[in-house]
Amino acid sequence: MELQLDNLCHAYNDVTVLDRISLRIASGKIVCIVGPSGCGKSTLLRLVGGLERASSGAVLQMGEPPADSINPLTYIFQDFALLPWRTVGGNVSLVLEDHGIQGERAEAIISDVLKRTKLTDFRKALPKQLSGGMKQRVAIARALAVKPAILLMDEPLSALDSQTRELLIDDLIALWVREQFTAIYVTHNLNEAVRLGHSIVVMSRRPGQVRAIVDIDKPLQQRQLGDADLELKQKELWDLMREEALAADQELIRV
Repeated sequence: MELQLDNLCHAYNDVTVLDRISLRIASGKIVCIVGPSGCGKSTLLRLVGGLERASSGAVLQMGEPPADSINPLTYIFQDFALLPWRTVGGNVSLVLEDHGIQGERAEAIISDVLKRTKLTDFRKALPKQLSGGMKQRVAIARALAVKPAILLMDEPLSALDSQTRELLIDDLIALWVREQFTAIYVTHNLNEAVRLGHSIVVMSRRPGQVRAIVDIDKPLQQRQLGDADLELKQKELWDLMREEALAADQELIRV
């Protein structure tokens, strides 16, 4: 399944947040969205996921989701959103219960996603017993349990320290290499973008528009921290964003 964003515009009262956003989200690719603070990155993700309705334009689904997809569009947020009284397995089970999936079928799905996210040994642990990185792994496992056609990832690593972030980047790459999922990945971290994105969409400051699309051809599994090619791509992205980021920051200060 692919998505086509067709001339999306969105405003809150008299403030235009997004202006004429047109993008193609190809199947099996990770598309990263970067841009200055307040440019509408998270708003764009909410429009794609149906949490808000665009003022104009359309989000078009191209093709059908896989036959085993329980929830075609699934979010992963930065705050984990785990139920503290449920174990790791119980938090993953929750999304299946919502779809009436129980018994052996649920058990097979839970065991599979916990294995894929390196959580099998932590199945009976409560969230309070887990590190931030482990909590985010649970959130990823929960999202994978509904076999999404497209993952919508809203700064999923921003609450983590740099070492944990690097480990989670490696985990996401390993997951993608194993089963090439499709994702829209919003981030303010350019290192994350060049490590994970097949395409990186650079947005302008508000009202957010697509300023540039930077493609990275190097396979994900070959992208390493300190890679000279990726550092050049990161510099290219920052050069595109620098002036607009400064202007956006000054706007926020005046407010």
